[in-house]
Amino acid sequence: MSAVTNGRGSLKNWAVMALMAALGAPGIILRVGGVHPHPTIGAIVFGLAILAAAFLLSWAAETAEMDIPQGVAIAAIAFIAVLPEYAVGFVLAWRAGSDPTEAAKGLAIANMTGGNRLLIGVGWTTVFALFVYRSRIRQLVVDRHRGLELAFLLVASAYVMMIAVRHSLTLIDTMVLVSLFFCYLYFSSKIEGEEVELVGPAKAMGSLPTTRRRGAVILTLIYSAAVIFSAAEPFADSLVETGQRFGVSEFLLIQWLAPLASESPEVLVAGLLAWRGRAAVGMSALISSEVNQMTLLIGTLPLAFGLAGGGFALTGGLPFDMRQREEIFLTGAQSMFAVAVFANLKMRQSEAVALFLLFAASLFITGENLRLWYGGFYLTLCATLLVINRRELPQTLRGAWHVVRGRADHHVAAEAEPEPG
Repeated sequence: MSAVTNGRGSLKNWAVMALMAALGAPGIILRVGGVHPHPTIGAIVFGLAILAAAFLLSWAAETAEMDIPQGVAIAAIAFIAVLPEYAVGFVLAWRAGSDPTEAAKGLAIANMTGGNRLLIGVGWTTVFALFVYRSRIRQLVVDRHRGLELAFLLVASAYVMMIAVRHSLTLIDTMVLVSLFFCYLYFSSKIEGEEVELVGPAKAMGSLPTTRRRGAVILTLIYSAAVIFSAAEPFADSLVETGQRFGVSEFLLIQWLAPLASESPEVLVAGLLAWRGRAAVGMSALISSEVNQMTLLIGTLPLAFGLAGGGFALTGGLPFDMRQREEIFLTGAQSMFAVAVFANLKMRQSEAVALFLLFAASLFITGENLRLWYGGFYLTLCATLLVINRRELPQTLRGAWHVVRGRADHHVAAEAEPEPG
């Protein structure tokens, strides 16, 4: 009887994966075919495609942990899930390089700053809320080796704030930020993960023979990436067109509505992991996504701008005005505060609430120079948290240093989250 039950369960899991693949297919078909449905219909179709791809991505990434270190798996999740933001940012930077009037709008900077702030203010707090709802625990603890990601995010955030004193993103920024990303990727490969008991579709893939399992994982990852990359831009465009019909400014739509669409895959993947009892891994994926966006995403914008005809001078590049400089500074300051929240490898309920409320309040800041003051407030809170948690900071630094030295044996604090089931 158990063998029959297991067989039925396996068939059900494969059927679920087939359904998700079918829901994702229109995202590729419509994009390749150049079909532009009505904005409302497009938002639904492309949104469902992204949601389906997020499910497939989470199952494939969990199964991949059987063959590769968890640090690499998390980095892969983060990179694939953040592809929509890269696609939208690259297109906007390309348009700015090919048309001076587009460059003056500053839409690439608007999208970049909105995406980063949404990821922390909405993504991180959503995963925490799911964790609390599922576990009834009001403190989320992550692996001590997440200190590596936090260290890179701290350096990247500080560098981005320094960019705000200038008037353009240049190839120098590209070299610095892209180098940071590849250093982070190299050290992440040293992080080993815990053995995970697979369930659902991930278990179905994991039960395959080694060669077939690896092939299934690779194909699923490639398909998920293709769906996300294909559906992201038209999904964002559909939402923007819908917003324009209500008279909302293009800058605000690109800053907030488009990133809400392009950031959804990574938040969905992390949320699914949290719902499955792996909130610490889900949060780690979002932290890794933020490292991605604060390094590789920002660093590649000058490349897109230059390739489109904007020029590759080391001292010139993607331009931005005072408004955009303030947005960049505020984005870096919020990221610094987020690092301070996890500097002791824990997020408490009060800190999660503060992250969300501070982000929500920033949406209503429109006055000149107020963003600079608000960024300064973030930095003050950052310093305060570091002082409060100063006794726990050495543990975080040791975790990061052990990864750098290649002594990344796995360890998760007992209170991080309850055992699944």
